[in-house]
Amino acid sequence: MSSLVTAFLVGGALCLIGQLVMDLTKPAITPGHILVGYISIGALLSGLGLYQPLVDLAGAGATVPLSGFGHTLTQGTLKAVEESGLLGAISGGVEASAAGITAAILFGYVAAVLFDPKG
Repeated sequence: MSSLVTAFLVGGALCLIGQLVMDLTKPAITPGHILVGYISIGALLSGLGLYQPLVDLAGAGATVPLSGFGHTLTQGTLKAVEESGLLGAISGGVEASAAGITAAILFGYVAAVLFDPKG
């Protein structure tokens, strides 16, 4: 199967699960709960070594969703702890995900300048 198709199917399945949870548990589980849950689950699975095989299989289909952000935070933290000790536990996750965080802030700012949300 093509890597593009695999990425689409895995990423779509992750999004489908989140949408189903929100729809079937309304109003108990909100989009904020899904956001925190996906990041936490991605971090937990990454720490247990279970998320990397999904990344190897699906590429962007596993790294672009929020669970991929949790994976990036965890892998950055583990690498920084190995290199810098306890200080790495504090800085490693943010350092590893700095480019993604910066892009989100930049694109969010550009969208806010270009579009009127009240319109």
